[in-house]
This record gives sequence, structure tokens and C-alpha cells, in this order.
Amino acid sequence: MKLMLNLTIFRKILLLLGDISLFYISLIITLIIRFGQNLTPQLFSSHLTAFSPLFLIWIFVFLFFELYELNTSNLNTSFLARFSVAILICLIAGVVFFYLFPIFGLTPKTNLLILIIILWIFIILWRKLALFLFSSYFQNRVAIIGITNKSEKLAEILKRNPQFGYRMMELIPIKDIIELPQKIKESKINTLVLAEDLSKEQSLEKILYQYLSLRVNLMDLAQAYEIIVKKIPIGFIDQAWFLENLQEGEKQFYDKIKRLLDISAATILSVLSIPFWIVIPILIKLEDGGTILYKQERLGKNLNKIKIAKFRTMEKDADKLGDDWSQGKKDPRVTKIGKILRYFHLDEIPQIFNILSGKMSLIGPRPESLRNTAFLEKEIPYYHLRHLIKPGLLGWAQMNSGHLNISGEIGNLNEKIRYDFEKVEYDFYYIKNRSFILDLNILFKSLGLFFKQK
Repeated sequence: MKLMLNLTIFRKILLLLGDISLFYISLIITLIIRFGQNLTPQLFSSHLTAFSPLFLIWIFVFLFFELYELNTSNLNTSFLARFSVAILICLIAGVVFFYLFPIFGLTPKTNLLILIIILWIFIILWRKLALFLFSSYFQNRVAIIGITNKSEKLAEILKRNPQFGYRMMELIPIKDIIELPQKIKESKINTLVLAEDLSKEQSLEKILYQYLSLRVNLMDLAQAYEIIVKKIPIGFIDQAWFLENLQEGEKQFYDKIKRLLDISAATILSVLSIPFWIVIPILIKLEDGGTILYKQERLGKNLNKIKIAKFRTMEKDADKLGDDWSQGKKDPRVTKIGKILRYFHLDEIPQIFNILSGKMSLIGPRPESLRNTAFLEKEIPYYHLRHLIKPGLLGWAQMNSGHLNISGEIGNLNEKIRYDFEKVEYDFYYIKNRSFILDLNILFKSLGLFFKQK
């Protein structure tokens, strides 16, 4: 498992170092184009000093647009669109940077434009090369033992995403495990994923002991999903897994730090949202004269009830007609102003005060209604454990499973359960792995959500 984690981190660092190198290479080429033989060491040094802090800002822009996420690094239309917007933001940031910091004595508008064009070309070529390297080298060669719905789905994920660094070699039925030694040799397998409880398979146990000296990595399906897909499959875990993995005592220190970060972020957001508190209530009143806020009881940490408020986006008494998901993609109850508020997530602004009061966090599992929670607890095993921590305004599940009203994927009750089942798997991943780095990742993904094509 450590090998898989190290390779994932290595690939991201390699992408980052490649980008930083290309920043400076593009700058050098730009200076040669602009000054030619008149490029002096002093001129080169002044530009190097001035552009270095700007390049740091550009790295944060790239992080903002998820350009180092391996699952979004394919050169498809979505990536190219997001990358092009990121480059445009970098250009604007460069103009603003040199305007705000005239101490460098540079106003390189033309140089910036040339640099951005060169950088756009180089980054695209570098990503193509990186994808080739990730798909051909630095690979974990994976075999999955046991054929289940989850193992077949994982195998398909690995085949579709070679940039993850895992090459799917074999999907081996339990009845064929006697052939495992030969397959390990022939396919040079270095990672085995156990998709079923194989404790009763004595022949497999002997085989695995035989190949420990060859440093074959062993993991169960839950570990593989956690590392590769960033969620924890509920169907493959039991109570013992929660006792072993959800060490809440170890998270107490970070949770205290997180509370300070929540207060700081919520204070800043409350100040920035002042104009919306003026405009949005007026628009809601002008449309239908109804109440400005929609309030509802939901479940928070340790199953305690909390009351959240949103800017109202639906007609009055809309709850009596059913839940959002039951109305399909185009919910007729949503008002015209409500559609705009939902699209830009401005209806969530009042929840800032839940964060300030300590009932919610900026990042955590989304709070569900009491009715929805009561229903899902009957349908999804261990569902109540998602309330071990404070609910959040932003969540890991939101970033990875979309939004009901936007996706339009929910057409019936079975789809609703499937959707929530997957959300809980992402919630469990977050509860186990929450950290400053993961929270920062969620924040960047949330901010870049508007630029991500579905």
C-alpha cells in the first residue's frame, strides 16, 4: 500500500516540478525573443527576480483548477477548457501583480503575453509526455483475486485510467487461484488485491507466503478503493473495520485547529457576502413576496438536531410536494431567482452563521433532513456513523458525486438510494482521512467547480 501511495505522490510532484521548470524555460525563451543579443545578465536577473513570486501565484492558480489531479489530467475537452481558463487567469494575475508591485520597475505586458502563449504550448506537450510516462512506466502491475461487482468495477476504473499508475493485469476467479504463481511470474505482478474473504483458502495462503520474498503488495478491496478511488466501499467493510480505522481520538488536535480555521474563513465570507444580503432578499421579495429564508431541522454531530437556513429558492410550501430528487432534473417548484441562486450556490450563504456558531464546519459531510436521514439509515449500513463529525458547507462527497438537481441522474427511488450509498462511501473516506491537506484540496475543488465541465 505504501508503494501505491508513494507512486501517486511521486507523479503529482513530477507534474509540479515539470510545470515550474517550464515557467522558467518559457521566461528565458520570451526574453531571447524580445531582447535577442541585447539581453544582458542584469536584465535577465531583474526579470528572474520579478517573475519568481508571480510563478508561485501561478502554481496556486493551477492547484485551484485541479491541474495536478491525476483523475482529471487526461487531455480531453474538459481539461483543455479548464487549463485554458487557468492560463488566462495567470495572464490577468501577471498584469495585476506588476501593477500592484511597481518596485520591480517592470511593466512587461508584451512579455507576459508571449510568455503565456509559449507556456500554454509547453504545458500541453508536457502533459502529453507525462501521461505517456504514467501509462507506460512507474506502474503498479495489479491482479485482483475474486470476481464481484466491486472488483469488476475497480478493474474497469484501472483500465480506463492508466494515468493513475496502476496497470490492470489479471482478474482471477477464486477457483483459479492455483494458477496465481504462474500469473505473477508471467505478468510481473507486484500488487494483489483480495476482493473476497479468502481466509478459508489454504492453498492461497501458502502461495502468498511463498511470494512475500518477492515483495508483492497485498491489500483488500477496501484499501484499494480508498487509495485509488478515494472512497470506502461499504459492502466490503464491517464493524471491525470502523473500530480499527476511525481513530477519532487521534483527530482531536486537528479538529481544534480546524475550528479556528472555520471561524477565520466564516468571518471573511460573512464580510464578503454583505452585498448579497442586500440584493438577494430584494429579488426574492420582488418575485413572489414570500419569506426570504428557508429553515429546516437537520442532523449534526452525534445526531444532535441543528437548524439551518438558506435563501429560499422554491415556491411556498414546496416541501409538501416531496423532496428535490423526486421532482426530476427540472423541478417545477424552483423559482426563477431560485434557479440562479442554486446555480451559483448563493442560497447556501446563510449557513455561514452555522459555521460561526460551531454547529457546522466549512468542510464536512453535508447535513441531511430528518426525514431523509431516517429513511437512509434503514437502507444504508452504518449510515449513522457519518454524524461522528460536524456537517459541512462543502464536502468530499459533493466534489465527487455531483449534485442531484444539476446532474439530473435521480429518476426513481432506487437511483436515489444508489446515489446516497455512494455519497456515504465518500463521507467515510473523509472522516477517516480528514486533514489540512485534504480540506485544502476540497476547498480548491469547490472554488474551481464552476470551471469544470460535467
